[in-house]
Amino acid sequence: MNEQILAIDKNFSYELPTRQETVEYIRNLRKQNVHQRLKQADALGTLLVQPRCGVGSQQKMGELLQFLEREAQPDILSLTIDAYTRLCQFDKANAVLQENPQNLNGYPLVCHGYKKVRELNESVQAPIEIRHGSPDARLLFESSIAGGITSFEGGGIGYNLPYSKNVPISSSMQNWRYVDQRCGELAQDGIIVDRELFGTLTAVLIPPSIALSMTLLEALCAVREGVKCLSISYCQGGHIAQDVAALRAIRKMAAKYLPPDVDVFPVLHQFMGAFPAARHDAEALILKGAIVAKKGHATKVINKTYEEALGVPTPQANALGIWTTRIVNSTISDFVKVDSAEVEEELHWILREVDEIVAPILEKPDIYRAIEEGFAEGILDIPFSASRYAKSGVLPMRDRSGAIRYHNPGGLCMSDAVRSRNAQMLNNATHSPSFSLFSKLTRDIMYFSNMSLQEAIEV
Repeated sequence: MNEQILAIDKNFSYELPTRQETVEYIRNLRKQNVHQRLKQADALGTLLVQPRCGVGSQQKMGELLQFLEREAQPDILSLTIDAYTRLCQFDKANAVLQENPQNLNGYPLVCHGYKKVRELNESVQAPIEIRHGSPDARLLFESSIAGGITSFEGGGIGYNLPYSKNVPISSSMQNWRYVDQRCGELAQDGIIVDRELFGTLTAVLIPPSIALSMTLLEALCAVREGVKCLSISYCQGGHIAQDVAALRAIRKMAAKYLPPDVDVFPVLHQFMGAFPAARHDAEALILKGAIVAKKGHATKVINKTYEEALGVPTPQANALGIWTTRIVNSTISDFVKVDSAEVEEELHWILREVDEIVAPILEKPDIYRAIEEGFAEGILDIPFSASRYAKSGVLPMRDRSGAIRYHNPGGLCMSDAVRSRNAQMLNNATHSPSFSLFSKLTRDIMYFSNMSLQEAIEV
């Protein structure tokens, strides 16, 4: 075991098996792993559906996974991790686990230990992915792998800047470099770990080119360390043509920047912003996300539920969300069409913006240092970041059609042509005597929460 791992929390004791024992356990699991399921779905042209789920109790977690598998047959299941574990506060997570596990907002995997993870893994047929939000996931990764789970979400940008105020980008990048190096080692043993990159970021008005630029930089770091499977995720913004184009851009981006021996799979997160409270409106938005995923040639979608606006969804609502999303796998749903010309135009500009954003970073010899310096200078940035290590100088805005544009690109390296197009697309939205920036941003953020069913379908 690497000494870096041992230094994470000296006050917390844990047990991990040897690397060889872990490899043998994974090889002998009698079910597909996530990488295999992703490849199969791509070959068949089907869309995989995966719910979010995570509770503190071992028994309740097992019951939840088994309920979802029995009632909805998800293609991939999730273990969503609690906030204490995400911050490596394992002693606090363990204290709550012992006293009242229902007070945890996820599954405290490290505290339960890898043997309990194996129990969960063996209790369901679907492969499992770890979803969390940690800037330092090294021990969580080791415990997950020891539990036989070979799909792990996150990265040094996407799991730091949206969540953490005081974690230097250099620290999170090196922490995730360790995870990617371990994935490279496992690949040499024939164990392919699916590394999903969190393009959702803050989930607040994220322009597609920012989401894709950040995941591209994380992907380039990952493949340098030996990662062989990447799921690159994008969050539904709400405009069909723009969202379809963003998903299609992922494969083109991968073909241009990533080596051919790395498998890349586009993933859609259904809308992560403020959800409409009315059930029929919420289900319309879920179905819209599923349509976007299918038309964008995504391999997988992370589904939402009609109870999103009300809090943590019930297992029953989660199961129904899976079935609603799966509708698009039916050939009967082929009647839904998208405007090909509009998608192609959006695709062209998204790819151009990505090229311009990442170009100054890729000119540097050390990509890790270049990313750190890029955020310090503001040539890399994400809007509405929680981190003091991001400038948050980018100000996005929806145009009249609902597409997300750059009202102010901040310090991002963008050509005059790109800046001009964004300004032109926003012209009708900003040039009026009654324009208020605060009111406009509020409406844009709450875009779907007060929208009617018909509006949600038509946008």
